[in-house]
Amino acid sequence: MFQIISKKGLPCAARTIILSAALCAVSLSQTPQEIDAVKQAAVAPQQLSLSFAAVTKMVEPAVVSIDTKGKVPETGPRGAAKPSEPGDLLDFFNRQMPRRPTYSVGSGFIVDKRGYILTNAHVVSDSARITVKLDSGEEYVAKVIGTDEETDLAVLKVETGRDLPVAKLGDSGQVQVGDWVLAIGSPFGLSRTVTAGIISQTQRATPSATLFQRFIQTDAAINRGNSGGPLVNMKGEVIGINSQIATTNGDSNGVGFALPSTDAKYVLGQILANGKVRRGYLGVTLETVKPEYARVYGMLEAKGAIVMEVRSSTSAAAAAGLKSGDVIVEFDGKPVENALDLIAKVSGTAPEQSVAINYLREAGSRLERKTASLKLGERPADSRSSEDEPTPVKLPLERMPEDAKPFGLTLVELSADVAAQYKLGSQRGVFVKEINPESYIADVKVSTGSQGLGEGDIIVKINRTPVTDVKAFTALVNKLKTGDAVVMHVLNLSPKTRESFLKIVQFTVQ
Repeated sequence: MFQIISKKGLPCAARTIILSAALCAVSLSQTPQEIDAVKQAAVAPQQLSLSFAAVTKMVEPAVVSIDTKGKVPETGPRGAAKPSEPGDLLDFFNRQMPRRPTYSVGSGFIVDKRGYILTNAHVVSDSARITVKLDSGEEYVAKVIGTDEETDLAVLKVETGRDLPVAKLGDSGQVQVGDWVLAIGSPFGLSRTVTAGIISQTQRATPSATLFQRFIQTDAAINRGNSGGPLVNMKGEVIGINSQIATTNGDSNGVGFALPSTDAKYVLGQILANGKVRRGYLGVTLETVKPEYARVYGMLEAKGAIVMEVRSSTSAAAAAGLKSGDVIVEFDGKPVENALDLIAKVSGTAPEQSVAINYLREAGSRLERKTASLKLGERPADSRSSEDEPTPVKLPLERMPEDAKPFGLTLVELSADVAAQYKLGSQRGVFVKEINPESYIADVKVSTGSQGLGEGDIIVKINRTPVTDVKAFTALVNKLKTGDAVVMHVLNLSPKTRESFLKIVQFTVQ
């Protein structure tokens, strides 16, 4: 039940009653020690207000407002090329209009007294001129030292001729859900704006997040213009860089996302040292070991990262002899929890560094543990386009004969013509022509966040058994019962490049 309270707040007596009631409620379900901890953590409203004010005074001098002037868009010469078709009319009139730059505003904060500033990359992208306004009201033209698209961070530099106040980067690994935080920035161009809230969740992935973005979620009001500003704890430390919001109308709905300060520290150090972020690189696509995979392959625990493909014969993984199907369980002496954990470990290791990995390889009916030493490559700037899960494509298969519908799938045979087009050689398997949207398999996704099984995919193996045709696949599925684990090896085809990409789909029969 929600209660609307006026901006003036509650009288002190009423606040005391509410606090006491909350503590009484806690006492019904918690131990005396836990109750004492809650009492010690409970802060009177007046004290909390003083804390907000003190933190603001501590951090605000280091927070800046960033105004950008966008590059003028290129258009054709005015008066040229009269429209010959109705569709050319809008373009014709656009060319008659004078070209105007775009202006936008964002936030940032000083991280080094020499004038280095941390902000979001999208705040300064495609800018012809960047102006930074300090808390004192002074304005300076800023230079971009470096950007990192993977984390959407940028480092700027202003020359002031004197030392500047600095905001301290804290340890975001210590934040807890429920902690109080302040967001400081310039929403809608209103500089020195402070909003308060709590940590709603940590390690949150958003639909637009990259592999290197796992956000701190907060209900502190974050609006357009807050991008790049600090999210601050009650010690006056920056524990996040405000980057995204979930919204239905473009404004704050109480769901904001800040990149953790530990990630920002790494990016900042790399850019200051190299002018860019250098990340280690294996050169493989990965999938997480889920409970179904562990059960099917006889693993003691559902941990590790499965190598789906070795994308280049010159990569670090290829040089070490890794193959599709290998399960990496340890990297540089540290256990690997899942695919994202391995990506973080690899990318956080310097290129050219030699490391040891432990992995499991299928040997008959068992998994054999192996060790390899390899020298990491450097993650290329365009690695997202080459290593992300490809977009599932529905292929024109209507002329092929249909068969049964195991798992709610309409399957057809893999033709020799398609196998030749996509250089599949003697690969056997079955095409997924349609997926019944009401079937549970339609909701299964892979751990990297992309779609699981898609229309146009080719199923090549189920529970370690190669799929030869629709009849054989249906027979294997008919032997399964509710609660059984299923691991399918699937090829996704790219009509643009005529390549196939392996993914592993894991689920439990329902």
